[in-house]
Amino acid sequence: MCTGKCSRCIAITLYPLVVISIICNIVLFFPDGDVSYAKDGHITEEVKYMGGLIGGGVMVLLPALYIHLTGKEGCCGNRCGMFLSIAFAAVGVAGGLYSIIVAVLGLQNGPLCKTGLVWTTPFKELTGDNNYLTNKTLWSLCTEPKNIVEFNLGLFGTLLATSCLQVILCAIQMINGLFGCLCGTCNKEAQIA
Repeated sequence: MCTGKCSRCIAITLYPLVVISIICNIVLFFPDGDVSYAKDGHITEEVKYMGGLIGGGVMVLLPALYIHLTGKEGCCGNRCGMFLSIAFAAVGVAGGLYSIIVAVLGLQNGPLCKTGLVWTTPFKELTGDNNYLTNKTLWSLCTEPKNIVEFNLGLFGTLLATSCLQVILCAIQMINGLFGCLCGTCNKEAQIA
């Protein structure tokens, strides 16, 4: 497969991952499907870092668009374009890593929820056997919003998975861009034959 076609495949694969990241981040602002938690500031701190919107979203979407262009004939599909795709892919790697860090922190610290009469992050200091990820009985500490632990686990877990894939794909594009820069994109060879 020539480097131009590989760039197109990578970009096309990145697009749905970007959409998933953005949707997960937006949904995290509305636990239990209720807007009042966001209005009152009762959302998990890591949601406000917008790892899925900024990191896995915008910082990966822009490189994906450029990487897609490097795969097209005539439009940036040359050695210089492939060289620039390395820099754009590096931005995508940085965005994906940011999203990974935020998702890991969100999973590690757990959700902001109401325990008794107080809004707190009850699982933040728990470690070892008391970790809420391995001890499901601790989830009952959160009384409001309903099913907030499952909600956060599902969405931060999805963000983590999509961000890992984004980092891998952008890293592959960095290698692909290097080959394209050194060897050419093979678009000209296809026109000659």
